[in-house]
Amino acid sequence: MTAAGGTSAPAPTTGFGTFVVVWIGQSVSLIGSTLSGFALGIYVYRLTGSATTLGLVFALALLPAILASPIAGALVDRWGSRRALLVSNAGSMIVTSLLALLLFTDNFAVWQVYVVVAVMSVMASLEVPAFAALVPRLVPRRHLGRANGMRMFGLAASEVLAPVAGGFLLLAVDIHGIVLIDLSSFALALITLLAARLPRIPRDTATRPGGVGALLAEFRVGWQYIVARRGLLALVLFFCAVNFSAGFIDLLISPLVLSFAPPDTLGMVLSFGGVGMIISSVVVSVWGGPKHRVRGILGFSLVLGVAVVIGASRPDAVLVAVAAFAFMGSLGVVITTSQGIWQTKVDPRLLGRVSAVLNMVASAPQVVAYAVAGLAVDRVFEPLVGHDEVRSPALAAVIGDGPGRGIALLMMIMGGLIAVSVVVAATNPRLRRLETEIPDAVSDSEDDRGSETTPLSALAGPEKT
Repeated sequence: MTAAGGTSAPAPTTGFGTFVVVWIGQSVSLIGSTLSGFALGIYVYRLTGSATTLGLVFALALLPAILASPIAGALVDRWGSRRALLVSNAGSMIVTSLLALLLFTDNFAVWQVYVVVAVMSVMASLEVPAFAALVPRLVPRRHLGRANGMRMFGLAASEVLAPVAGGFLLLAVDIHGIVLIDLSSFALALITLLAARLPRIPRDTATRPGGVGALLAEFRVGWQYIVARRGLLALVLFFCAVNFSAGFIDLLISPLVLSFAPPDTLGMVLSFGGVGMIISSVVVSVWGGPKHRVRGILGFSLVLGVAVVIGASRPDAVLVAVAAFAFMGSLGVVITTSQGIWQTKVDPRLLGRVSAVLNMVASAPQVVAYAVAGLAVDRVFEPLVGHDEVRSPALAAVIGDGPGRGIALLMMIMGGLIAVSVVVAATNPRLRRLETEIPDAVSDSEDDRGSETTPLSALAGPEKT
């Protein structure tokens, strides 16, 4: 009953069941978007035959999200996760509807893809921190590892299904049918969001101004929150180093395999990697992830580096496939374990901004890697090693012989850099003791009232040790 004697509105539902409902909708939407993005890239490449055009499409899928992160993160904390997810999915659905209209009326032009991909990237900059901020409000702390494993399963499934189903569907229903499938996936995501009564994230009592400058100021609070907690800052810097190396690996894995094997073998290698991530996400969903999260992140990151070094050491498709399986499987554990740290150590009212900071700072090195990896191979490593055969017998003993071994050498260096990053991070006492030095911001109860009484102005201050 309300104070006035009337019947109060039903309280928002929390718990794992509500999370599963939202997760299903968001996962189906992600699969639809990945499928249409993969098919659209192939469609554009067929129309233009230009690798430069395809590269621009890939860049526009990442850069706008990075640039929009400061505002998107502040909006998530200001609006709440439900509204941010509704805006993200509805905006993506509108853009996809316009694309479908252009395709079905034969008014499609390649330049329109740039606009579509850029807008979808901006919408994704809302979705990622919004979902990250929602999970700890729905799921008790002891189940965060399982929930994040399920989120990773959705991502892994989309990465596996898109290349497998995309080619078949392009032949069966053409790009028009694939876009309609994507529209249906957004509709399901919106239905699940509207059906679930989601909890509100507590906000400031004072009314905040709504200009861009005010949003950027709020984003800076998220950055200050991380900087004031040196363990979290060390974790961000560690991911910057790993993502820089991972950017090289992500870009170079295809030309490495194609240097000694046909395209269908590349598909097998990439699918093996995706299966590795699916299996690890299922395992984490059941297991809950490492008990000591920082150790788990560092340990499985070391596996990433070792897998790259081994996989690039010989021009052998089976060896590369096994390495891809180990790499992607370990990456799934690293990502889900990291999410658990941020969701427990960051106040829910700041989680949108802090997640946006993490996404922006950790993704920027990947963009740099994409920009310089091709130049490094063409201008330095291939001429150094030899285009068709390795000129140095000593070097051939390390990286094997044949074409593309300059790419292999660069990838091995990147794998070694990941291992060095792990060793350096392990020597940082603030990172090692992060889980004990920084108190949890969420309790193990679904009723998280403690943080609501703490002024936001006090949250960005230095940690108490």
